[in-house]
Amino acid sequence: MQLHELKPKAGSRHARKRVGRGTSSGMGKTSTRGHKGQWARSGGGVRPGFEGGQTPFFKRLPKRGFNNDRFAKQYATVNVEALNALEADTVVTSEVLLAKRIIREPLDGLKILGTGDLSVKLTVKAQAFSATAKEKIEAAGGTAEVI
Repeated sequence: MQLHELKPKAGSRHARKRVGRGTSSGMGKTSTRGHKGQWARSGGGVRPGFEGGQTPFFKRLPKRGFNNDRFAKQYATVNVEALNALEADTVVTSEVLLAKRIIREPLDGLKILGTGDLSVKLTVKAQAFSATAKEKIEAAGGTAEVI
């Protein structure tokens, strides 16, 4: 047996419903949409979550917690292992990482996270560091400076 000889098991594949192909198909004329009404029209139907004018479920639920989206800082994050791509004794800033395409945009600042290992001595200048990232940078002989 070869790949081009493979066939699905009998009865496992169903023919696609071909609507609007004549009355003898059983799916002609109204094309399984019924007569008139919102669902019979082109572009008809309602948006997701619409409940016929009744207050939707997501609005009936109580609001909980605190949302700081308007003022929250959004950092461009980089793991320590990504910094191995840089030469030793480099001063690492968001501009350097942008030039090397390690981050795509600076956002509100740079945060260094501690995933992976660092084998290069670097001076890293960023707005924030995780505790493990700071340890790993200093263990490799570098310095972590908060801007």
